[in-house]
Amino acid sequence: MVRRTGAGIEAQVKARAQVPQGAMRWVGAGFAVLALAGWAVAARAQDGVTVSHAITTFDDPPKYPADFPHLDYVNPDAPKGGEISIWTAGGFDSLNPYSVKGRAAALSSAPFESILTGTSDEIGTSYCLLCETMEYPADRSWVIFNLRPNVTFSDGSPMTAEDVVFSFNTFLTKGLTDFRTIFGQQVESAEALAPNKVKFTFKPDVPTRDLPSLVGGLPILSKAHYEANNLNMEESSMTPFLGTGAYLLDRMDVGKNIVWKRNPDYWGNDLPINRGRGNFDTIRIEYYGDYQAAFEGFKAGNYTFRNEASSITWATGYDFPAMADGTVKKEELPSGAKASGQAFLFNLRREKFQDPKVREAIGLMFNFEWSNATLFYDLYARVHSVWENTELAATGVPTPEEVAILQPLVDEGLLPASILTDEAVMAPSSGDRQLDRGNVRKASALLDEAGWTVGDDGLRRNAAGEVLTVEFLNDSPSFDRVFNPYVENLKAIGIDAKMTSIDNAQMESRTRPPQYDFDIITGNARSDYISGSELKQYYGSETADVSSFNVMGLKSPAVDRLIDVVMAAESNDSLRVATKALDRVLRAERFWVPQWYKSTHTIAYYDIFEHPENLPPYALGELDFWWYNADKAEALRASGALK
Repeated sequence: MVRRTGAGIEAQVKARAQVPQGAMRWVGAGFAVLALAGWAVAARAQDGVTVSHAITTFDDPPKYPADFPHLDYVNPDAPKGGEISIWTAGGFDSLNPYSVKGRAAALSSAPFESILTGTSDEIGTSYCLLCETMEYPADRSWVIFNLRPNVTFSDGSPMTAEDVVFSFNTFLTKGLTDFRTIFGQQVESAEALAPNKVKFTFKPDVPTRDLPSLVGGLPILSKAHYEANNLNMEESSMTPFLGTGAYLLDRMDVGKNIVWKRNPDYWGNDLPINRGRGNFDTIRIEYYGDYQAAFEGFKAGNYTFRNEASSITWATGYDFPAMADGTVKKEELPSGAKASGQAFLFNLRREKFQDPKVREAIGLMFNFEWSNATLFYDLYARVHSVWENTELAATGVPTPEEVAILQPLVDEGLLPASILTDEAVMAPSSGDRQLDRGNVRKASALLDEAGWTVGDDGLRRNAAGEVLTVEFLNDSPSFDRVFNPYVENLKAIGIDAKMTSIDNAQMESRTRPPQYDFDIITGNARSDYISGSELKQYYGSETADVSSFNVMGLKSPAVDRLIDVVMAAESNDSLRVATKALDRVLRAERFWVPQWYKSTHTIAYYDIFEHPENLPPYALGELDFWWYNADKAEALRASGALK
């Protein structure tokens, strides 16, 4: 999924809804909403209070004025109708995406909207969705949202400020700890000033740059429905919560598929920001046990859209009859999105990974160059930065501006002096052979220095005689070909390494709080284009043992201080410098072994869908602003090519 700014908690917890591969690249109204970090552009100012339809990070004007007719990248005349179907792995046993319990169904956050929303062609701006305007003073110490009077939940009941306050208080005390961590530390109160007016007041002495958009990203629940059905945010539930969004539950076969349907009475159908969006009558998600089974299902026509993540499948698998006769289209579409930060993540809570030399040694033994050439058909580029493929990535040695931020941390002993002069840590490079002898020597030397020496049996042990073991958890059989060579390389330097295959439910259980029962997993080092308080969820010490996002358990006083600097940035230039400094320190922590990314969308779909000629840079948008061609679908069904 794409998040272009920092606050939006709702965007972050979408991961809990078990997002299908390639599914959630849609943003905003009619779906589970991205709330974007933002600052304000004044529509008008009265007594020092700005009243506006949008808010931007550093007082730059938003792209779209208050009277814009539709987003530039949509087809405002796109027809409504038809179905798009996609796939995801595993199963589900809950429709509550905000609980640590259960496995939420794919797109189970789709029925919910938030007060503000973003677009897929702009960074750092939030627009009113559930509100008509917002009001805030120059110091951002509070924000008032003037809610639209015509907003209704999907059952037709009106949404009011009371529902907003109820939602805030519920998330403040129940469900995912990430909500309460961020809200509890920064928001003083939420109060309904009138049926359609709600005010959030922020705590003193906290950076307020992102806070209007942070609270604007709150998913809004129906208080009446929640209480009448005795729902509990803490528990898994097969009773869906009630939201205001354009899609609601249609039907499901638990663990096999789930279908979301467009609400024909959706309150926001005529909003300019929604025109040309939410075009499918239904969105169906099919569940498969593994990646290859899902591909076979696509070939058989069991679902109709596939965002291909397997390089070998992309290079060699699309030779089936439906491709040959034109029933299925295969495309590479451009993407300007930031890399996902995909990586092998260490569990830093484990004593054996406390020494960064051990982590560096393990990282040296993953041969990306060999993997890319041998396994991936040279489809990928290497991830080096938490902000890879953006201007926010640290490069070379620190600039004087970065040094000014880092120097106090060095003076206090929180960072080594070398951070001021060394080049930014890059992922190690390897040769053409799977086992790079040069990296073997480097890794072996690091492990020796860390006290893990090779015994008579060829295994590395510490002074207590404990063997250095490394277990990779893998819930995707298609990743076996990546893990197995890596395991072999680690064994070559005396590490007792193994890959353990588990199912999706086990993976979720073992990697979520409070268990954190793993050595190394594949995950993401998360970031946003405009970063703010969400960094505390991703990398803050206080969330290391409670967050679903700081899965590696990073606890670094230096990182904590730098997050505060990023949050306090008051201009684009200062934010850029602070983010680069943070990126530099995060990479030096070596909590990850970076993997790879690609700058294109590799997709295949049955030729019944259409999309705007010029896609926005930050989203593919297949579930958002693509549409269904009924004539093509009828022709394919008549020929027997489509079920």
